Amino acid sequence: MISGDKNVRLDSANAIVNDLQKAIEMGFTPLDFAQIQEHGILLQNIQNQLDFFKNGIAKTVLVEPATVSNGILKLSENDFQQKADFFDANKSNFKLVKFVPASGAASRMFKFLSEFLNDFDVENESINAYVNRKKDNELLIFIVGLEKLPFFKEVDTKLKEIFSDFGNLESDYKNFNFIKMLLSSEHFDFANKPKAILPFHKYSTHVATPIEEHLYECVYYSSSNGSSNLHFTVSETHQKDFENIINAIKGEIEKETDTKINISFSYQNKKTDAISVDFSNRPFRDASGKLTFRPGGHGALIENLNNLDADIIFIKNIDNVIQNHKEINILYKKVLAGILIELQQQIFNYLNDIEKNEEVDLSEIIAFAKKSLNIKFPDGFSKYTLENKISFVQNILDRPIRICGIVKNEGDTGGGPFWVRDSEGTVSLQIVETSQIDLANADQARILANATHFNPVDLVCGLRNHRNQKFDLAQFVDHNSGFIVEKNKDGAPLKGYELPGLWNGAMAKWITVFVEVPLITFNPVKTVNDLLKPAHQPQ
Repeated sequence: MISGDKNVRLDSANAIVNDLQKAIEMGFTPLDFAQIQEHGILLQNIQNQLDFFKNGIAKTVLVEPATVSNGILKLSENDFQQKADFFDANKSNFKLVKFVPASGAASRMFKFLSEFLNDFDVENESINAYVNRKKDNELLIFIVGLEKLPFFKEVDTKLKEIFSDFGNLESDYKNFNFIKMLLSSEHFDFANKPKAILPFHKYSTHVATPIEEHLYECVYYSSSNGSSNLHFTVSETHQKDFENIINAIKGEIEKETDTKINISFSYQNKKTDAISVDFSNRPFRDASGKLTFRPGGHGALIENLNNLDADIIFIKNIDNVIQNHKEINILYKKVLAGILIELQQQIFNYLNDIEKNEEVDLSEIIAFAKKSLNIKFPDGFSKYTLENKISFVQNILDRPIRICGIVKNEGDTGGGPFWVRDSEGTVSLQIVETSQIDLANADQARILANATHFNPVDLVCGLRNHRNQKFDLAQFVDHNSGFIVEKNKDGAPLKGYELPGLWNGAMAKWITVFVEVPLITFNPVKTVNDLLKPAHQPQ
């Protein structure tokens, strides 16, 4: 046994020596190598990232937009209700989890207010003059709607404590100090906090955070057998803030709904961080000469998703919550889950029959795959041998499945549903971000302009196969579909790499079904002014 342990240690030491030599050949120093080791990042991953920086990332090739009856399923009201009822009738057979990415700070939410504080001189300019000079209508909307914001009373009360004559100040001074206190690190510091813990909705008895709204949602659609499971991805720095909010409200919600809520957390693994480079594609170094690594983006969360013990997972962004008409949101989450269970049952039946060597109607399976799963078959498929046809069908069906709620596009920026062609010529349905498209190509720009629907990040995912085994989600990622982003550190420009997005390249090889859902189910809070919209205001 001792000899075995020594061999293991020796193998490990040899591997480290080999990696160090490889790192030096890549141009890194021993200190760089130690930093890379500390992060736990594989050298091969860093080499791949450096290659992406040098050679670029191939743009996604759009074939056409996914539209109703051409990649997007549109159901009648009766069909919607049937799918929701089917989910309710079958949910006790599944372990359900709601997965909410929630680690991001709210900096973009308050970006225009931060810019205002940096560029406004309250002693020498009026806010009205600033608005006209900067054409900053967002600031105007914010000020006009100030008293309707869910945090107004709390900030206003604090201002009156600090400024004894606050009520007598001119309106510009009041508004300037309100914004200053809202963002000040000494006071509310909202721009540096996660959206999850900010005040979003004002009720008659209290003000609710997105965390509270997600707790209420999960018990109504992500629950079975008297329990509900809710998973947040968070930063370690803010987990205690999440726990404090949850501990204050969970018991009341459990009592009200007679449902036990199980909460879990995970962090974005440091080993999914990516190296940064300067604009000459050399590793970027900070003032002390150390390499700079950045988080790999939400695509890194495919690992967190992979680690969950669940049959069906609901995925929804932290800021997409609603104050009014919650019953509509609940209904359509059940609809998506009902569609998933129906399709999964049929897929599992086909795969089980094939494995048992029972007689199967291959034409029936192919028709199902084309019509219900929008799977495209190769041009030469009809010439395949029977054995190869069956093998191909098994391969395309034995995958994780996602049902994606899609809303009509009303000018939102971001991802949408498209038919795309990969490097091997395979055409499939994908969620594509604008940054992945070659807008300099007139044909690609035209396809984008003709898109009819938008991705609101509303997914229900099936993570087990027909043998009731968990899929290894890492096997279904398109690793060539990441993003290069331009950022800065301490005022110096740099380029960063982000992994294939969680609902983009990280799920590229999944079975994908798009379903049109009502626009009212999509209520993100991208800027603080979104809190003034009807969906986030008291009735």
